[in-house]
Amino acid sequence: MIGNKIKRARKALGLSFRDLGQQIELSHAAIKKYEDNEVIPSSDILIKLSKVLHVKVEYFFRPEHFTLEKIQYRKHTDMPERQLEEIRAKMLDQIERRIELENLFPSSPIQEFSLDTKKVNGFNDIEKVADQIRKRWKLGIEPLPDLIDIFEEHGIKVFEIDNQQYPKFDGLSASINKMPIIVIGNQWPGDRQRFTLAHELGHLVLDGFFNPFLDEEKCCNRFAGAFLLPKEALINVIGEHRNYIEPRELSLLKQEFGISMLGILHRAEDIGIISNSLYLQLRTEFNEKGWSKCEPGEQYPPEKTHIFELMIFRALGEEYIGESKAAELMNMPLESFRSLRAMESQDVAHHQ
Repeated sequence: MIGNKIKRARKALGLSFRDLGQQIELSHAAIKKYEDNEVIPSSDILIKLSKVLHVKVEYFFRPEHFTLEKIQYRKHTDMPERQLEEIRAKMLDQIERRIELENLFPSSPIQEFSLDTKKVNGFNDIEKVADQIRKRWKLGIEPLPDLIDIFEEHGIKVFEIDNQQYPKFDGLSASINKMPIIVIGNQWPGDRQRFTLAHELGHLVLDGFFNPFLDEEKCCNRFAGAFLLPKEALINVIGEHRNYIEPRELSLLKQEFGISMLGILHRAEDIGIISNSLYLQLRTEFNEKGWSKCEPGEQYPPEKTHIFELMIFRALGEEYIGESKAAELMNMPLESFRSLRAMESQDVAHHQ
């Protein structure tokens, strides 16, 4: 319904009733009536709303049948609920456009997500689950480049959000009509994004299988480490037991496996390669040098989502859609889309 669309777009921009009313020269009460579906806005009002809310008029008429369920956040505990509302609203818009695009294909271009997970009673079980997923997805024990592509290939829809205005947000996992969704902030370094992706995968695959006495967040952290850096792989590169690990060594492993230096240290302690006392000693060294906040050396490159844009141009090439529909789905002006299509500039921004 149009009212729900207005409400979502308003919340995505963090506007109050009064803020929106002032910008289109109406009372806050009038805006509330639109959102409550008591009054249907005229075409003139919809045009004004589309400009202020940064959406196309077509947005208000897009079918709506999605609700985020089983949401798990990876965020600071003091992140304001208002900001979470904004993120949820932005995500639903992206998800609607993605599903609408997928439905244009004669057969779905994305396979369904399915996994079998057994009861998890401890960290050893979590290690086994991470190994099982790698085996089922035929990933071996090697480093995993392009983690988003791997997730997408196995039925997990991954979306980005510009988290410059949400510095306390790392990511979330949820489901929509039983389809798994993961959202990551696109301004974080790649190793932080990848840990968030793996952590949220943990929520998806372990949901309902936890022993109630286990801390779910700690379990998902353990899963993330095991998925990104399997025990066998780490032992192969640094050995079964170490009395010390050089920082440069950690930095090189970070570039190879896409997991932070501290994450590798934690993993080494988890599987018994280093003692807890050595782990704490090295953590203290990191803290003293400021490396806990900003690790030295080259940053791991950020992950990127490509599947949505690839599907847009595939649908365009197969003539399932025209340029106008493609521009609408990518949430960009038609002329900008035409420039992108013609490859006139590699700097043309696109928006999911």
